[in-house]
Amino acid sequence: MLRVRHYADIIAILAGLMWILFYWSISVSARIDSIEPTLAALLALGAMILVSFLHRPFRVYLSRYHVRKRRTEMWMHILALPITLSLLVGMLIEILIAPMGGPQKLLLFNVLATAGWLVYVMTLVFKSFHHQWRRRRSHNST
Repeated sequence: MLRVRHYADIIAILAGLMWILFYWSISVSARIDSIEPTLAALLALGAMILVSFLHRPFRVYLSRYHVRKRRTEMWMHILALPITLSLLVGMLIEILIAPMGGPQKLLLFNVLATAGWLVYVMTLVFKSFHHQWRRRRSHNST
């Protein structure tokens, strides 16, 4: 069970990193006024999705419950929470300081999504240490 949990965590972390890099590529493309970074990120994203759908062992592994559960938790950290927070923080910034343009709003979302992904990774690391500590403690007591 620990091994399945470990692999599910790694897959979710890498999927989150892949999406975070895609979000940042959009921000970089808006900043330099060129579409190449986004196209490169889309190509890498498409290649990873294609491999995960065509390679049967990987496809079977990704369909397991633990991987789906971890990926859902990852989406909550890098998409649902940052969208809500960037909306609220963006409204506060526009009301209190100055109006924000599209690239600034996207940058705010990217910063919050990256922070959410880092919180997710740290949570998984702490959970892993906690499970290992509990397992060692139960083995030592028997």
